[in-house]
Amino acid sequence: MSLTYKVPGVGAIEIDTLVVDSNGTLTINGVIVEGVMERIHRLQSLGVNVVMISSDQRGNARNIALSSGITYYEAGNSREKEDILLSLGSHKVAAIGNARIDIGLFVQSIVSIATLQKEGIHKDIIDHVDVIVPSINDALDFLLDKDTFIATMKR
Repeated sequence: MSLTYKVPGVGAIEIDTLVVDSNGTLTINGVIVEGVMERIHRLQSLGVNVVMISSDQRGNARNIALSSGITYYEAGNSREKEDILLSLGSHKVAAIGNARIDIGLFVQSIVSIATLQKEGIHKDIIDHVDVIVPSINDALDFLLDKDTFIATMKR
């Protein structure tokens, strides 16, 4: 299963995999953002495979992913993140992140979303993302609300 959006001027955009970062994205200062897991579980119930690829700066990403039913991969740099994403075998990937290390994810995704939260956003990612939102919950809601997605993505 996947999410399908019929976007005027673009065509159908299908997402079957969501790749997320941990630090500054799903978590702020190592603590998972309230409301995130409910949204992740909703996406999973719609058939979206949710995967976390993180450098695990704070040492707790693996535990967060495993306790949440999210597949986890560790990567030390942007190229490793990109290689892991490519190894997943899907061309229907959305990615959410905030850091320079996430550029490899953004480049390979059909939809890339940057979150501007307390830990900040790196300026180098701006040219590689489709959408910038204030928070991870806004990013997940963007994917869950077809009208919002279409309104933002149409030509």
